[in-house]
This record gives sequence, structure tokens and C-alpha cells, in this order.
Amino acid sequence: MKKRKAKIDASVFLLAAIIIFLSAGIVVAALTLRSDVVADVLANNRVINILYVIEKDGRPINSYVLMYYPATRRAAIFDVPSETGLLLSRINRVDRIDSVYNPDRLRPFESEIERLLGININFTFVITVENLGNLVDLLGGVEVFIPAPVDIRNEYEVILFPSGMVLLDGNRARTHAVFEIPGEDHEMAAFRRQRFFLAFLRRQVEMTESLRNPALARKYHSFLRTDMSNHTRMRLFDELARINMDRVVIHAVEGSRRDVSGQTLLLPHWEGGLVRDIVRQTVGALTRQVEGAIAERTLTVEILNGTAVAGLAARTAELLRSFGYDVISIGNAYRNNIERTEIVDRFVDEEMGRAFADIIRGTNIRREPLAMSIPEIEFGIQDFEHRADFTLILGRDFNGRFVVNN
Repeated sequence: MKKRKAKIDASVFLLAAIIIFLSAGIVVAALTLRSDVVADVLANNRVINILYVIEKDGRPINSYVLMYYPATRRAAIFDVPSETGLLLSRINRVDRIDSVYNPDRLRPFESEIERLLGININFTFVITVENLGNLVDLLGGVEVFIPAPVDIRNEYEVILFPSGMVLLDGNRARTHAVFEIPGEDHEMAAFRRQRFFLAFLRRQVEMTESLRNPALARKYHSFLRTDMSNHTRMRLFDELARINMDRVVIHAVEGSRRDVSGQTLLLPHWEGGLVRDIVRQTVGALTRQVEGAIAERTLTVEILNGTAVAGLAARTAELLRSFGYDVISIGNAYRNNIERTEIVDRFVDEEMGRAFADIIRGTNIRREPLAMSIPEIEFGIQDFEHRADFTLILGRDFNGRFVVNN
């Protein structure tokens, strides 16, 4: 009996050892595959998508997706508000996107953001408000522009910020991340936090050399929650240090606010179709290999309403601004019964004109390239008449989002 028991004990021990060995192998393999993502993305010339979650009390207060294309060093940021309302696949009902957030299991939250934006998230960083302050202190502070003085005094807190460029230390950064101004609209509050996040990224880029110090790097990374190894994080940070921060654009999920089941939700326009279109256009802009002054320009648009629908040009202007275009004028066309929407393309790069037309699925394009010499293009001079790069003449076939029945 003793020999049999000893054999059983030995078998159990061997089985346990095998399970531990296999589990360790799976973990190592998973980490290796995760570590290879940076190399894989770079080797395959792909956009890197990184989700940053600012967390308080186990809930996301801000979620930003940084999209970066290494070949052009261009990046864009998408702000996904916590109150974004979606038909969530996990619970099969319309609810806030953060209702599926679990600090210990991020994948459902990542999946909903991926579905909303139409992308794959490569990496995720979670930063608690407390650790955000610690990171800011390690970076030596973050400088942000505050447009108007903030003076909030009540029985619970006193919050004071002067106007202008302000260097925030860790404590003030924590306050800046969460404070609310009474009566402030949602867009302005989001704008403040977006500018802080952009300033935080800029400071991280500026401090890349210092963060290569092993001791400082270990401390810095200890304040970030992620499943990446330290080696992978450093490699990713080295790559992000190449971002042209002066050209980073910020988009936000836009929609209408409605009361649903006793809570106010931000329901994305066109059931999320608009934000996915903006993402596709943004990826195209990030990856487009355009050099010189053309690459630095914000394209301009003139919108003329050729229909009897009041306010159509103004609403279309908001649509195009969400794609990053500068709408310099709106007005009425020469008549209000134009059948087909027309795009007058004056820009020097036809590919950019096609990208503009794709936003509204327009096919009626008339090319009127401006007479510009190469030196004028290089120095960024648009033209002597200051005409818009594109004139959009809205016709009856435009339904407010797309040209139909082309």
C-alpha cells in the first residue's frame, strides 16, 4: 500500500509539474507574441493603435486612442467619452460604453471601442488619477494652456487655476483631470481634458532620453498598468518619441445627447458610421506619403447650398470640420434647384481631391487646378485669389450625409 501511495504521490507531483511547466510556457509564449507586436507592426508598415484609459475609482473618466503611423511620424487622437451610447454586443442593449469596463478584464471594453472606431487596438495603458499625478511629477510637470481663470470654491474643495500657460505638478494635474466647472458645456470640458492629454504626451516625448535611464524607467512604468513587458514598453516609447507632436490632431466621437433608460447618452451620429468614416479618412491622411508644404496644410472648403433646404450648408460645414477641413465660407449657390451635387477641386494633388469626395460619396468632380508654380507650392502659398481648395455645391441628391443616386 505504501509503495502504491508513493507511486500515486509521484504521479500527482509529476502531473502538477507538467501543468506548471505548460502554463509557464503559455505565459512566456503569450508575452513573446505580445512583445513581437511592435516589431510586427513596424515590419508590416501598419498604424499603431494605443488605448489610454484614465481611471478613477475603477471607472474610466477619459479614454483616448492614439493612432500613429511610424513611416510618416504622423499621429491622431480619438476621444471616446465614457457616456458614449452603443448597442453593446456583450449585454445586447443600448448603454454607456463604460458599462462593460472591468479593471481586471479590459478586453470587453477594448472590443467595444474597436467596433465603434473600426480598428484593432494593439496596446492598452491604464493610468489611475493618482498615478497620473506621479507620472507628471516624474516628467517634471506638464505645461497646459488655460484660456480663462478657474475659481471654484465650495464646502468640499477650492480649485484655483490662473489663465495662460500653466505648469502643472502632479497634484494640480490630478485636479485638472477631474474638476468640473459649473455650467460648462460638455464640448468645452472635453476640450480641456484633450489638451491636457496632448500636453502629457508631448512631455513624455520630450523626456524620452531621460526615461531610458533604467531606474527612472522602472519607476515610470510602475505607474502604468499594461500587459506588456518592460522591454516592449521601452521599444514602443522609443518609437512614439518620433511623433511629430506639432501635427497631432484630436477628434472626438460626436453625436446627439438623449435620455435613455434614465441616463443621458451620447449617441454617435449615423449609428457610428460617421466616426468610422472619420477614422478611415484619418488613417488615409496619416499614411499618405506627401512631403513639403502640401503635407503641412489644412485644406479649405467653400460650401454653397443649391437646394431649398434651409441650413443645409451650415450642417454640412460641421460635418466637414469633424473630418479636419477648414470651412472658410458658406452661402447659397446661384440657384436653389440644382439636381447634382458638384465638387470643384482646385488642389494640386488629385488624390486629396478624391479623398475629399469620398467623405460624401461624391462623383461629380470638376478639376480647376490653380496656376501655381513649384516654388509657390513649396512655400505654402495657396493662390493669389485666396480661393478655397474645394468648393462643394450641394444639390438635391445630397441627403445631409451622402450623395445618393449617383
